[in-house]
Amino acid sequence: MKVSKLAENIIGSEIIKLAAEVNEKIKQGEKIYNLTIGDFNPHEFPIPTELKQFIIDEYIANQTNYPAADGMLELRNAVSNLLKQRGGLDYKNDEILIAGGARPIIYSIFRALVDANDTVIFAVPSWNNNHYTYLNGAKPVVIEATPEQNFMPRAKDIQPHIANATLLALCSPQNPTGTVFTKEGLEEICDMILEENKRRDASQKPLYLMYDQIYWALTFGDIKHYDPVSLRPEMKNYTVFVDGISKSLAATGVRVGWSMGPKFIIDKMKAILTHVGAWAPKAEQMASAKYLSNLEGYDTFLIEQKKRIDTRLQGFYKGFQELKKTGYKVDAIAPQAAIYLTVQFSLHGQKTAEGKTLATTADITKYLLDEAKLAIVPFSAFGASANSSWYRLSVGTCKVEDVTGAIANLKSALSKLK
Repeated sequence: MKVSKLAENIIGSEIIKLAAEVNEKIKQGEKIYNLTIGDFNPHEFPIPTELKQFIIDEYIANQTNYPAADGMLELRNAVSNLLKQRGGLDYKNDEILIAGGARPIIYSIFRALVDANDTVIFAVPSWNNNHYTYLNGAKPVVIEATPEQNFMPRAKDIQPHIANATLLALCSPQNPTGTVFTKEGLEEICDMILEENKRRDASQKPLYLMYDQIYWALTFGDIKHYDPVSLRPEMKNYTVFVDGISKSLAATGVRVGWSMGPKFIIDKMKAILTHVGAWAPKAEQMASAKYLSNLEGYDTFLIEQKKRIDTRLQGFYKGFQELKKTGYKVDAIAPQAAIYLTVQFSLHGQKTAEGKTLATTADITKYLLDEAKLAIVPFSAFGASANSSWYRLSVGTCKVEDVTGAIANLKSALSKLK
């Protein structure tokens, strides 16, 4: 049986593969601390009560036919106001496209801007840029970011590759690291893009920036989110954003995302999604428009949401730092944003109580799952080196009391290594 070359060679999600093993253990009755998925447990992190009721109301009102191709006008107006009032960004409703979450938005950005054999630049670890590049038949240029820079790429890392590139894909706050660009770091990248586009003649496509800020509302403490257009207004001509309610409102299954960018690009993305049909359901769009029309209520929800996420992140961070002080070969980067903690297990070469050597990152991942009952995702699943010792720990599905239990299990498992 034959299929297309694209289908034959596409790579499945490494996270889903790991999740299958975790779920099998859970089925067998094991207590697993499953911190793999970038999602929310709705019992721990429900969507806003008002949003839920608005969705129900819209279905009762029979809002079940096709939505407008670019999204319901009511929602595009609400998003425009949200961006202006809370993000400092000025986008009219015809510069905004609504879709069924961030994934169709990313797909349509790639399809609208990138031709086969074009060059796409992205840093690793990062979420799924490699797959979208593959789906377009484009050439990836992969930059491995470092812990010294909180795994955020720098202009000087990108500069050698931009001369023939079509798209630079960035994300901040970053999945999987939970870290953000500094103001200076993002300004340098913007200046580099602007300088490159001044150099290009009319026969070349510009160097575009896809800026994924789906987690921008979830920053903690003194951490501030920066975007390229606010820092450099000229970047508005070259930047296409990825955004939505999936993470800020714990609404991953509600499937309401949006993009904003130059109107001529947004129009092409709309045309592409018209054929894909990846619209957000009409009822959810109308409900989201109503919910976002009350920004004071939105702010109140976010304050409590951020507090609850940060409590879990800080709990794990402090736990890892205590283990490090005790002498165990672990570390963590202080949480900045999103629902992720970047953690390190420098266990390559250590031996288990049974005498097995943890030779690879896969060995370490399996040991943590089998012995500590801790399921987390190695950065290698996000494109980093296969032997990277760094991992993503996601807190969206855990209870507060899970933090203490997971750290205790981890300490016990680490104490058995030689």
